[in-house]
Amino acid sequence: MNVPHTDGPLSALLPRLTQLSNVLNRGRVYERALESAGITLERPAMSVLAVLHTADRPLRIGEIADRQQVVGPHVTRQVNGLERRGLVQRVTDPLDQRARLIALTPDGTAVIERYLHTVLGWFTDALAGWPEQDRQDLGRLLGRLVDDLSTQLSALDD
Repeated sequence: MNVPHTDGPLSALLPRLTQLSNVLNRGRVYERALESAGITLERPAMSVLAVLHTADRPLRIGEIADRQQVVGPHVTRQVNGLERRGLVQRVTDPLDQRARLIALTPDGTAVIERYLHTVLGWFTDALAGWPEQDRQDLGRLLGRLVDDLSTQLSALDD
């Protein structure tokens, strides 16, 4: 295990990540986006819709839970509520006729796309003055950081 240095560029990263988290949470990005998009769903339900939208295919409950890093019963409760609202539906798994997958309905797709349009509009506006290469670098490096940190933390759980 590498021993981290308490000075240098990485030492400045944690406070900036904390600051970003605060901007997103205290800035009520989620709540403001829901209000702007006219959506009345709780954050966990929207997370399920976002996972399904990002996957671009129906998923099993366990797959949704893994992607959200939560337990299956939590996802099942959210899916049941979303299903009652007509935003998701259970479909037969073509590889296993006994299993069910969770799919977005057209209404569910419309809801998550309205939400994402609102949030992505804010990010687009915030980055409007950035050169294209900087925007691409941010996406690439942030994705890499999240993936590598998730892998590192998963290894600690094992």
